[in-house]
Amino acid sequence: MRIVLAVTAVLSLSACMQTDLVDDVSRRAAKSVVNPILAQRLPGVPTEPMTDCVIDNATSGEILTLARAAAIGVQPDTYDTVLGIAKRPETIQCIATNGLAPFLTL
Repeated sequence: MRIVLAVTAVLSLSACMQTDLVDDVSRRAAKSVVNPILAQRLPGVPTEPMTDCVIDNATSGEILTLARAAAIGVQPDTYDTVLGIAKRPETIQCIATNGLAPFLTL
């Protein structure tokens, strides 16, 4: 019985690690798409903090869509996805707090 519990625990931990790895890779790929889109819309503005806000407020499906765009190329609907996430109240609040804070202290 203990062996079964140990094997189950190891398999569960392995599944969590794989899920975390997939999530991390997907988020990094999505960021590689979001940041240039924001930089194009806001030339000269450091967009990395804003990119983090967009990714943090995206659904898992949106992150996968953006990650796919990193592999197959940005399409017009990719811009719509990024801008749609950026317009959400939670994203706007995040950008106001984290993305624009450096400019407010000048």
